[in-house]
Amino acid sequence: MDIFLLHLQLNSNRSLTCSPKFCCQLFLKDPIDRYMKANKSHIQAQSYKWLILTISAFTFTFVVAIPQMSLPVLFDEISLELGLSLVQVGWIWGAGSVLGILVGLIGGPIGDRFGPRRTLAVACLLMGIAGAARGLSNSFTMLTVTTLITGFAQWSIPMNVHKTCGIWFPREQLGMANGVVSVGMALGFLLGALLAATVFSPLFGGWRNVLFMYGGVAILFSIFWWFSQEKTDGFYQQNSHKITFLEAIRHVIHYRNVWILCIATAGVSGCVNGMLGFLPLYLRGLGWEPAAADSTLASFHAVSMFFAIPIALLSDRVRTRRGVLMTAALLIGIGTGLLGFASGVLISLAVLVAGISRDGFMALTMTAIIEEKGIGARFAGTAIGLNMSIMGVAGVFAPPVGNWLVKFGTGIPFLFWASLVFFGFVGYFFMQRRAVEIAGSSQAQSI
Repeated sequence: MDIFLLHLQLNSNRSLTCSPKFCCQLFLKDPIDRYMKANKSHIQAQSYKWLILTISAFTFTFVVAIPQMSLPVLFDEISLELGLSLVQVGWIWGAGSVLGILVGLIGGPIGDRFGPRRTLAVACLLMGIAGAARGLSNSFTMLTVTTLITGFAQWSIPMNVHKTCGIWFPREQLGMANGVVSVGMALGFLLGALLAATVFSPLFGGWRNVLFMYGGVAILFSIFWWFSQEKTDGFYQQNSHKITFLEAIRHVIHYRNVWILCIATAGVSGCVNGMLGFLPLYLRGLGWEPAAADSTLASFHAVSMFFAIPIALLSDRVRTRRGVLMTAALLIGIGTGLLGFASGVLISLAVLVAGISRDGFMALTMTAIIEEKGIGARFAGTAIGLNMSIMGVAGVFAPPVGNWLVKFGTGIPFLFWASLVFFGFVGYFFMQRRAVEIAGSSQAQSI
């Protein structure tokens, strides 16, 4: 319009008329340009979100899962060098969850306030430095302290990765996206359990150098996140800067369904965390070869990885979250409980039963939290952070308590960890259906 008025002014001495064709070009040029730019931006965002999803999945694989699941299979080597008892091993395994309790309460709101991209960049950097520092440990105390610091950074990553999925993907693709990043987590668990003790440790010259290598990889991913792009449109980008820590926490804690999901997830997490830390040592105590024990642990993550996306897609298809979550939790609890009685090949079968739904369960839980009416992508970091905090409580106490119970029988720890799952399972019956049934709307993106 400004161009059109200027043209009239410049030609006022001659004529105030213009051709219909010229007028149409002038009136339509600006809206068309804006539309083309917006459409181009939308196409770029649609393409770029898959790159973000790839980085997110590999962050789970190489920064979180491989270093975490390497510890159980390296504990045999570490305990021999540092002279650790079984209970001390349990405390070290659970130590990473201690600061997770605090990080969940502040890391989620930080992600909501400053954005997940910056938060993930800093978290990966801290993870690299603290994770590598574990390789300098020369005692139980030092290894515990460095593991605590590593846990501070490690626990801030998952909540912001899932928040990233909530920002970049619409509701109809959110379950799939969370399933993909969960596959990345399962792949890392598989590789860590399978390769850390039998390949990485001999290759790099011991467990210390393995931890140094993991730290370098985490720092590399910190660089990836720092130079990645923010999503530049949508409700989240316009409003996230207005959220304060206290406002976000006060908002989230009023949702009963979020609390129920948190408690149920804590039961499953405590069960899986305790079982996975104890299983390699348990199998070696039964006389299994180290490679066979590690392969059995790896099979848990392999089957979990294989079924993560199908479970997420099944939940989308049957249009329910709660029913699939309940089934997934039951499989984990039954499989873990069977380990208390099984022997021989039945142990491998029980491990597979427990592992089928593990990562699918986590993906659906995060999706259900984001889809809860009133949460959405805007408060996803805080809500998932609360979930991680309660999971941290279970992660701290479940491993050492289960390891302590071994004096009453080698199968008792598995029964204890399975009971945690069934305790959380009861909570699903008290959920309000509106939050776990898929209504076909875009509430996760519009809240």
